[in-house]
Amino acid sequence: MSNQILSVEKKTDNRFLNMYDLHYENKVGKRGLYHVASRAKSVEDMKLTTKKNRPDGVIIYSIYGEKKDRMVLVRQYRFSIDDYIYELPAGLVDEGETYAAAGARELKEETGLDFHPLEVDKMFHKPFFTTVGMTDESCATVYGYATGTVSKDGLEDNEELEVVLADRTEVARILKEENVSMNCGYLMMHFLHHTEEDPFYFLE
Repeated sequence: MSNQILSVEKKTDNRFLNMYDLHYENKVGKRGLYHVASRAKSVEDMKLTTKKNRPDGVIIYSIYGEKKDRMVLVRQYRFSIDDYIYELPAGLVDEGETYAAAGARELKEETGLDFHPLEVDKMFHKPFFTTVGMTDESCATVYGYATGTVSKDGLEDNEELEVVLADRTEVARILKEENVSMNCGYLMMHFLHHTEEDPFYFLE
């Protein structure tokens, strides 16, 4: 016998994130309740129902500058920790939108910069789950170069963030001293060791 979900109940009706109660029976026959957050608008749209890993969001790993020596980061206030944290620019994928188009739109909105995506093997775009112990959210990552001038004109009222064009020295400092999201942290580690010619060496 294995764990099985008996029923799913939607508990909230919000625009971007909702809570669901999962009534389950575990492998030894005991019943319990598990709480899950999801960006799905209904039980039918949840990944446990569809069995399809359609990404909710996109994460943008972009390199800036003629020397390809700066990484585009955002230092953003997050209510969940009541503090600032360094992240990669990111956002939700609209219905029918490609990952590259979503990345370009979100980078423009958050930073004012223009995104020039790379074509990479599909396995590098595969959506990965963010925090699967508490949510079914998954995100795809897009890679490319950023150009233009930083601007805050596209930010929403609740978005409090600073765009940081970080060189290797600053990236190392941030990793040592600051709050950093996990996906951002791992890509910052790649950035620290990239070659002068190809900052995306790990995509080969």
